[in-house]
Amino acid sequence: MTVLSFEAARILIPFITSFAVGILLTPVLTHYLYTYKVWKKKPGKETLEGTVAENFNKLHQAREAHTPRMGGIVIWASVLITALLFALLAFVVDGSFTRLNFVNRGQTWLPLFALIMGAFVGFLNDLLDVTTPDSRGISVKWRLLAVVLVSGFIGWWFYAKLGVSAVAVPFLGTLPLGVFFIPFFILVALVVYASGVIDGIDGLSGGIFAIIFMSYAAIAFAQNQVSLAAFCATVSGATFAFLWFNIPPARFWMTETGSMALTLTLTVVAFTADVLGEGVGIAVLPIIALPLFATVASVVLQQFWKKVFKKKLFHIAPLHHHFEVIGWPSYKVTMRYWVITIIAGMFGVAIALLK
Repeated sequence: MTVLSFEAARILIPFITSFAVGILLTPVLTHYLYTYKVWKKKPGKETLEGTVAENFNKLHQAREAHTPRMGGIVIWASVLITALLFALLAFVVDGSFTRLNFVNRGQTWLPLFALIMGAFVGFLNDLLDVTTPDSRGISVKWRLLAVVLVSGFIGWWFYAKLGVSAVAVPFLGTLPLGVFFIPFFILVALVVYASGVIDGIDGLSGGIFAIIFMSYAAIAFAQNQVSLAAFCATVSGATFAFLWFNIPPARFWMTETGSMALTLTLTVVAFTADVLGEGVGIAVLPIIALPLFATVASVVLQQFWKKVFKKKLFHIAPLHHHFEVIGWPSYKVTMRYWVITIIAGMFGVAIALLK
């Protein structure tokens, strides 16, 4: 086996493993989710102003009372099991298994830390969401505070421990930020976390995140960050396993334990694939993750329009629900978003490789 083909196998094997783990784990998880009725006791949503979200409730309220939450457990549990499996094999067995172990300080400790912290805070939110009578999880301000604290620590680690104080700009070099790198890291993390609201239609978020992480696997591999590429492929494989059961009609929903884990992890991956990998991981993030940023933009524009012009810009925000309201079937919204993500991912990868 040539060196290049073995390096490619280091990406493919964790991808297949995490997918298989997710497929095997799901029946066990869904048994408990349905047995203990892990869904909202009070279905429906409210707007940011605290009023009833009538358009959303017309579309999805009925299913909220019967579809389990916490499906995101499949994703982060599959990633952690896969990472632990290869780490243990590398410790017990010498040879090729050592090189299959992608857990290391230089490239994957921080993404794994972000995944664990996001999964933990999100799990607490979901647990409260399904156990409290009024179906309220952790308030938005406390979840945002958690994102600020976790991303602030990771941003400080990049700056103080890894010596990163700049971001790369395609074709232009680096943009020095100095100590302002830390608040910039926090800002990116908050924006990406806000995009987690894309988890609103069966199959939508799973497909999008799986494609995004696969795109970053390609970028990291091209930059010889093989461990990071293997990690991204592992996340993608686990997300595809989740998607297998989330395709309409969804067996469960990702909810906060999945979306917070993935968005925090994506932020760290993008920064790791930037100056550390002599790449442009941050600059191409809005391209590769175009549907996520469009989702955040639609929410911001909706609030701006209502405050300034006293009317809505969209029938409903986020944008994917607007398409449902104007008559697109949910499966059409989902598949078109997948297509856009694939095209955007290819375009972002191409820019990253050209840089």
